[in-house]
Amino acid sequence: MAPSETVFHCPFDFAEGLAFDPSLRRLMTEAPIARITMPYGEGTAWLVTRYEDVRLVTTDRRFSRAAVAGRNFPRMTPEPIVQSESINLLDPPASSRLRRLVAQAFTAPKVERMKPATQRIVDGLLDEMADHGPPADLVEHLSTRLPLTSICEVLDIPEEDRPELRRRAMAMMAIGPTTRETAIQAKAELRGYFQDLTQRRRAEPGEDLISSLATARDGDERLGPDELAVMAMVLMMTGHDTSTYQLSNITYTLLTQEEQLAKLRAHPEKLPNALEELLRFIPFRKGVGIPRIALEDVQIGDVTIRADDTVHVSYLAANRDPERFDRPDELDLDRPPTPHMTFGWGAHHCIGSPLAVMEIQLAIGTLLARFPRLRLAVPVEEVRWNDESIWRYPYELPVAW
Repeated sequence: MAPSETVFHCPFDFAEGLAFDPSLRRLMTEAPIARITMPYGEGTAWLVTRYEDVRLVTTDRRFSRAAVAGRNFPRMTPEPIVQSESINLLDPPASSRLRRLVAQAFTAPKVERMKPATQRIVDGLLDEMADHGPPADLVEHLSTRLPLTSICEVLDIPEEDRPELRRRAMAMMAIGPTTRETAIQAKAELRGYFQDLTQRRRAEPGEDLISSLATARDGDERLGPDELAVMAMVLMMTGHDTSTYQLSNITYTLLTQEEQLAKLRAHPEKLPNALEELLRFIPFRKGVGIPRIALEDVQIGDVTIRADDTVHVSYLAANRDPERFDRPDELDLDRPPTPHMTFGWGAHHCIGSPLAVMEIQLAIGTLLARFPRLRLAVPVEEVRWNDESIWRYPYELPVAW
């Protein structure tokens, strides 16, 4: 059987620390464009893993995100996470209109103006950790609190609502078969919450991000009521997920790679470039996200993807492609800057990535400066890793100093 005819089952449930998923590694080596089945959804999908092939699929308009709507596509979670009106299910030029509106909230000057408030939150959280004394759980003191606090402050979400919103967001990310009804309910509850909140902000806008989105204009265009509610919901969910898990993952990686940590401590000014390498290197999630549908037959290498086929891409694999990155499985904080795909690519590159990078940079930089003797407080093998959702992260990260 030819490689393109072989069908691989991909549960994408590997959860051993931050080691690279061996099943994904096998596909990268044996079948860079592979037919796969997944735990949920109907039929098969293609999985594309090479950097250049991923770039092609994510930029070529013959592959459509919009065509995914209403399909029971192969996926990791019992219920699709994406909202039907989400910008993530639009193609250019429709997505371009929304992105221009939303991007107004994440310009470099606006993110720069958010830094003082973010720094105050970081300092306050680390003050509490210092007062607690070692050992302290970095997840509890910093990782789960900073990004959620920051995005909720930016969106002006009342403090008393935040724990319940996070619980619902987490329920949507679960991968177990018994979580479907909970995920459906959580999705509906989040949507209802943000429909109400955005309606009130449109009527009485303030200085927050939701108000900025509600009043943003691109010529005569503005976000409709459903678009605004879904966008606010997506920003709340994605605006803290990546930062939450990567704060723990980056700290764990640095504390377990002494040579690289020593480089960073000797040259703290290299932190921005070092973080790009850490973001490339760390497999911060499992498997794949939202697929695309081929609108016509497309030849990629020696594989023909037929019209109406479902196509997934792996940003994780692309970040480890040896044709793109020299020694891709090594963490090298001196690596010359090379664009990675941790925040996606093309028309669906994460709009909020400047905010996430700013948060992570301030948090990691301040953490290392304030605790120059920071170290793991338990043996590596005692760190417990999440095995319940699409994300890779430690449940707790005990540290001492």
